[in-house]
Amino acid sequence: MQDISDYYRCTGKKTALVPTMGFLHKGHVSLIKKAKENNDITVVSIFVNPMQFGVNEDFDKYPRDFKKDYDICKEAGVDYIFNPEIYEMYNKSLTEVTVKEITGRLEGKFRPGHFTGVATVVLKLINAVKPHNIYLGQKDAQQNAVLKKMVSDLNADVIINICETVREENGLAMSSRNSYLTPEQKSNASILYFLLNEGRKRVLENNFEDTEAIKVEISVLLKQKHPDIELQYYEITDNDRLDNISDLKNYKGEVLISLAAKVGSTRLIDNIVFIKQ
Repeated sequence: MQDISDYYRCTGKKTALVPTMGFLHKGHVSLIKKAKENNDITVVSIFVNPMQFGVNEDFDKYPRDFKKDYDICKEAGVDYIFNPEIYEMYNKSLTEVTVKEITGRLEGKFRPGHFTGVATVVLKLINAVKPHNIYLGQKDAQQNAVLKKMVSDLNADVIINICETVREENGLAMSSRNSYLTPEQKSNASILYFLLNEGRKRVLENNFEDTEAIKVEISVLLKQKHPDIELQYYEITDNDRLDNISDLKNYKGEVLISLAAKVGSTRLIDNIVFIKQ
């Protein structure tokens, strides 16, 4: 892959990378379309990264269907698929990439080591593909913040582009893990997007001194509508270092509302970003 990337770099053509773990869906296709709009060559990586799965997480059962992924990429006009084996990526590797502070909150509390796995594999993909641009979905907001910080701190020669979350008709964010859900669970999970928008409404009303009262109201709302869904966290932060907004009334800037919830045995994440003036 590096030889191919070097060739396109030498010819002055812009290369885009869309990093994925496969089992592609419309959200991935939207990233591919964005990549193709603004670059000459589009590469999709398909690699289920064991380093970002914790003990007792779903690495072994994570959905995989390379034939389907290949067909989707071909239909979308992808130029190259980079599909390395695990031993190619991590053979005798003793090196990890760790971004401090912002990885210890939100997802980091529930998935220790996850973002070290993400940062390590993405830096390896950057070095292998040598893209000018990377395209990521907004759904993974904390991952995006981590990777932006890594790229900035390590002076990586790449631009990270964040694209809007693609959603099901009921508002549920598209995810490969949605395949774990029954039709009833998928319908019930639409409450998550509703809760995010309810939080945004409360933030913009400017009637709250801090975020804690909003979080209590959201928790009550969920228990009233779907007590079987377990809300693991619901946080209202800035969209840079993911710090909690303590003085909500006087805060101005981008607000990120993030949540994680278990629907049955499936863990889902989602978020929204908006401006508070």
